[in-house]
Amino acid sequence: MDATDLEYRSGTRSGCIPPELVSRLLERGHVDVVELYAGRGEWFCALAWVRLLGEQGRQADALDVLAPYLKTGWWTAVAAAAELLEGWGRVDEAIEITRVRMEVGHPMALESYTRLLARHGRAEEAFTLLRAHIGELPLGTLVDVAGAAGCDEEAAALVAARTEHRCTDFPWCCRGLDRDTAFGYLATILERQGRPGEAIALLRANSTSLLNNREQLAAVLGRHGRLDELRAMAATDDSGRAVQHLARLLEEADDVEGAIAAYRQADQAVAGDPNSAFELAQLLARHGRGSEAIDVMRVQADARNGDDWILHTLSELCLGQGRPEEGLAHLDALTAARGGEEEWNLYRIRLPLIAARDGVDEAVAQARSHLKGATWYAASYIAELLAGAGRTEEAVAVLEQHSSSNRHDLAGYLIDLGRVEDALAILLPPAPSPPKLPDGPWHDDPPF
Repeated sequence: MDATDLEYRSGTRSGCIPPELVSRLLERGHVDVVELYAGRGEWFCALAWVRLLGEQGRQADALDVLAPYLKTGWWTAVAAAAELLEGWGRVDEAIEITRVRMEVGHPMALESYTRLLARHGRAEEAFTLLRAHIGELPLGTLVDVAGAAGCDEEAAALVAARTEHRCTDFPWCCRGLDRDTAFGYLATILERQGRPGEAIALLRANSTSLLNNREQLAAVLGRHGRLDELRAMAATDDSGRAVQHLARLLEEADDVEGAIAAYRQADQAVAGDPNSAFELAQLLARHGRGSEAIDVMRVQADARNGDDWILHTLSELCLGQGRPEEGLAHLDALTAARGGEEEWNLYRIRLPLIAARDGVDEAVAQARSHLKGATWYAASYIAELLAGAGRTEEAVAVLEQHSSSNRHDLAGYLIDLGRVEDALAILLPPAPSPPKLPDGPWHDDPPF
């Protein structure tokens, strides 16, 4: 095993069995396959297998599985092992393997190590270490650890120094810790010290440019019951964060009408924010008011003809209400308004609606009639329609025509059919061919 290769394959999900298909193998009862490939360099198999072993009390066996991955020095394996050890109550071992990586300079180990220390009664030691490494990792770690260590005043002084910074080349000039972010950290410390009024004042004075600060301000107002101020903020906050916090609080208090009213008022104030409209539609649907939810998203679809995420939401709401014909009628009207042209990324939205109204065969026929209906990306949607109707073998036949571009989808359906070896052959690269031997006598040394 090689750390670079493991990182590449896990990061790109190529040349490996990805986590969603490992889960599929387990769900279909192929535990033996997962166990086998855990020992063959398949990281996601190994991770799933060691978790199963841990649940069975076989911790030693689990660590044996992880050992070859840990030997490479790959940080992802180290972090996973530390998490498992901590979960098993073997905290000293978790701290030790993280410390070793920190001392050889791994850039992610310092944060992991100090947070581990802070969680297990060694917060002052962690804070001292972080203070010596200011600038090497986000200050958020130091702020969090300071709370456990009782060092809020010192942390505040360190963070306050960053509020004087004026960015010249964000984020490179300050590693992403601009002055607005620093103000957010200061507010966190103030609230933790029982000074929410000061935290609110600080955020209010410095929340105009940074979205995260506006969200933090809304959250602090909500946590401290300052709903009138939160309502006032929601009425003018074009980010939508304030109204989301307000509506969630009202819904949790069983004031559904108040939550709906908050979204409607904010929507009027900020000229029809589509994100708030989406949240309102979801709220309405959760409380059995699907027709109103459809009306909300229909207005958005009319105003933003061609925004696929809005059309997706509208179509899903129509499906959920058993009214696919309404979704199709709206899509037809939008297509007509565009002169009858519909790109595949919009056309595909109608396929589940057609399947619900007219059957899967009609939806498949309509998909194939599109100009892009024979492409690899159309094949994945056609296969999904067929598999959803229990016609998995037909889905496989569709995807096999584009197997190089639909490996994961095809492998998943093959696993569903019990054709595990075929699935693995698609997912995993073939073993390298042995080197061609030269003609003539054998030599112990290479010919140079």
